[in-house]
Amino acid sequence: MTHNFENLDVWKKGCDLAVDVCVTSHHSKQFALKDQIQRAAISIPSNIAEGAERGSPKEFIKFLGYSQGSCGELRTQLTIHQRVSECLQLEPFKNTEALIEDTKTVSRMIRGLITRVEKDATP
Repeated sequence: MTHNFENLDVWKKGCDLAVDVCVTSHHSKQFALKDQIQRAAISIPSNIAEGAERGSPKEFIKFLGYSQGSCGELRTQLTIHQRVSECLQLEPFKNTEALIEDTKTVSRMIRGLITRVEKDATP
């Protein structure tokens, strides 16, 4: 059972989020945190794609879980970036709150897909 991940709305939304994060964080001088933020963002759609290509519902669900975990990781890192920026009196990302909300949306979408894959895999 292989899913065509390019047709999944959650994969598309995850790619949009990753692009938004990479563009937004591009000029950040907080290099270590910026790197972690970008990696977590890129991991979200990447794990969806990898799981879909694995060919079994069990593997797909496992990688969807990784992807959902990356949403939480990214949300945490964005929050840390925001707080560090305040402490250091630096300009935080202009759209941090919107990015955080996007992580919540993508996470909910992944949860819905996990539920659907589990239901479809049940005989």
